[in-house]
Amino acid sequence: MELMGRTALVTGSAKGLGKRTALQLASLGCSIVLNYLGSRQEALELQREIEQIGVRAIAIQGDISVPAGVAKLAAEAEAWNGGIDILVNNAGPFIRERRLFADYSEESITQLLNGNLLGVMLLDRKLLSGMRERGWGRIIHLGFGHADEARAWPHRAVYAAAKTGLVSFTKSLAVEEAPYGITVNMIGPGDIRGLNKERTIVEAAYDRDMESPVGRPGTGEDIARVIGFLCQPSSDFLTGSIINVTGGFDAIRSNIIGL
Repeated sequence: MELMGRTALVTGSAKGLGKRTALQLASLGCSIVLNYLGSRQEALELQREIEQIGVRAIAIQGDISVPAGVAKLAAEAEAWNGGIDILVNNAGPFIRERRLFADYSEESITQLLNGNLLGVMLLDRKLLSGMRERGWGRIIHLGFGHADEARAWPHRAVYAAAKTGLVSFTKSLAVEEAPYGITVNMIGPGDIRGLNKERTIVEAAYDRDMESPVGRPGTGEDIARVIGFLCQPSSDFLTGSIINVTGGFDAIRSNIIGL
């Protein structure tokens, strides 16, 4: 188990991509700090499932869209097992309904920016000092497919602005922290929906998806396997990268065509 002895914090990990990522890192030997906002029961069930793998786990409530929630999560996570070595910033609010920017409330704009950009930056900052002291760390940000191109994404303006800002921050932080043994990368998931976020590749192998160039829907495992690779000790030369895991699908272009 390549990551035995490391501790990983995965935000928003009671369900979806975060859950599958937590299971992947646990299978590699990591102790896991789960984070949830309102899904306490699901987080506790996942904690028990991870413990059956043979590694330690804990579930911590915390809202990364507010600074106080970030501070609480960081403090409790750091105190649990001697520090966080791997941080996967998975949590981030998203409004599925397509909406013109002019129709957003100020509250929605603030929540989307805080949850997808500011909260990520603040949590990174809280945990960097421990990684620096240990001379090793892995930080993974989640964006969306083709976020690094900063194209127009009508009806997703606020979310897109937050994530494309996170692209620049990912690259900047990677350069600054490289001398300390810390890598920083971003995963750009494709349009992975519903139960597929928690499914394995085998479970979806024979399903058909007519929108996907590869012919099958994407799964949580498609994302989690790449995250697991980035966290390997021998992946230290891969930093500042934006890795699109989309199966060739371009959600932005398909939405623009459909306007």
